[in-house]
Amino acid sequence: MIKENQRTLNVVNVLLDAVILLAAMPVAFWIRFFWLENGVISVPLEHYFLLLVFLIPVHLVVFATMGLYESLRKKRLYWEIARVFWGCTLNFILVQMALFLYKQVNFSRAVLVLFFLLSFLGMCAKRVCLRLILRHFRQKGFNQKHVLLVGDSHMALRYAQVVRRQRAYGYEIDGYLAEHDSISGIPYLGTVEALDRVLERRYLDEVVAALPAEEFRFTQRIIEACEKNGVKLSIIPFYAEYIPSNPQFDNIEGIPLMNIRHIPLDNWVHGAAKRTFDIVGSLVLLVCTSPIMLFAAIGVRLSSPGPVIFRQERVGRNKKLFTMYKFRSMRVNADQATAWSRNVDPRKTKFGAFLRKCSIDELPQLFNVLRGDMSLVGPRPELPHFVQQFKEEIPLYMVKHQVRPGITGWAQVNGLRGDTSIEERIRYDIYYIENWNFFFDLKILLMTLTRGIINQEQLGQKGAGAEEKTVGVPR
Repeated sequence: MIKENQRTLNVVNVLLDAVILLAAMPVAFWIRFFWLENGVISVPLEHYFLLLVFLIPVHLVVFATMGLYESLRKKRLYWEIARVFWGCTLNFILVQMALFLYKQVNFSRAVLVLFFLLSFLGMCAKRVCLRLILRHFRQKGFNQKHVLLVGDSHMALRYAQVVRRQRAYGYEIDGYLAEHDSISGIPYLGTVEALDRVLERRYLDEVVAALPAEEFRFTQRIIEACEKNGVKLSIIPFYAEYIPSNPQFDNIEGIPLMNIRHIPLDNWVHGAAKRTFDIVGSLVLLVCTSPIMLFAAIGVRLSSPGPVIFRQERVGRNKKLFTMYKFRSMRVNADQATAWSRNVDPRKTKFGAFLRKCSIDELPQLFNVLRGDMSLVGPRPELPHFVQQFKEEIPLYMVKHQVRPGITGWAQVNGLRGDTSIEERIRYDIYYIENWNFFFDLKILLMTLTRGIINQEQLGQKGAGAEEKTVGVPR
């Protein structure tokens, strides 16, 4: 039943996209020539409809090749919206090339730009509505995908918990097979040897195998049984917690090699693009914030004895040490290499507390960005003292040092700054590293403006004391 539903949904998706394209053209034509000023019609609307005869099939074929007419219940909305954007962009380029080759120069470029903008917005709105409708029905128990779970490893338990908690995914675990009856709340159907019999007697959409390491020997039997009965098989390896969500594979003469840690910024094109953006962005920000920096420098000088700029050694990309700059916000002391900053810290000056509350103390790090020590966006750098401590205590902690540290980051805009969980920050940092793209950086910068500048540190101080905050990660 689920396959028939998916086919129906795919057809509906295609037809709705075609309707949106068909409706977007006359609306774009009307906006350009009847709503905006100085509109002179050189090509009648009928010719634009003739153009749609070419454009709609090409549009739908491009979307199909990009996987937009397949089951997307496992995909996030931002993935789908990004694919729609790039599909519309590619189609716009193809249309422009076709018009140029056939010397059809009289078509209004403004109409075509408006058409692609309207079609993109319409398709995004349609897909959001479809997701909301499907989520509603799946939460009510409709459009469920029936799954058989094989194995009782800790990854099998995690999978079962997620599926039962997130009803919007539309998965229903009909039962599980394992050597022992150990999972509560799911019907136990026997051992792994019973897989053939269960597949023959039950209608299932998918088998999910999550065997513990000691039962890996059953893998071949599970694959053969699923292929024999024509049931889709997904495997959660027992080492799944050590691999990224989107692993990359190399191939050496038919031997697949899985890269445990795929980092998009290892690509020199991506790295060059990010570095160029850092240089341009830091120069612009230095010019724009220079009055604020001058005000901060004067305030620091008058607030307490000591240097205006606080210099501190941090661990950067490839574990190389560099000197990070900040406006001094605490009184000078001898514990700056090992002391841990707190929300209410007696070492802060009143003016320094204000600088940190508004993140103004971080502005000198724009010079670190220009020097190449840091990036505008990335994991926050840490002191060598704490790096040595955390790498022994926190799994995957050192992964963050495979990219340049940043002034702001994915963890910080999600509230993980100040005296917060290091483990949670590392999870956010690794997600950023493995899923980096240019638009992700832009998103983080915009989120920094809306929620990342004013932090949760308190302005009040109690007592007097020593110097600067030393934890770079939360900042």
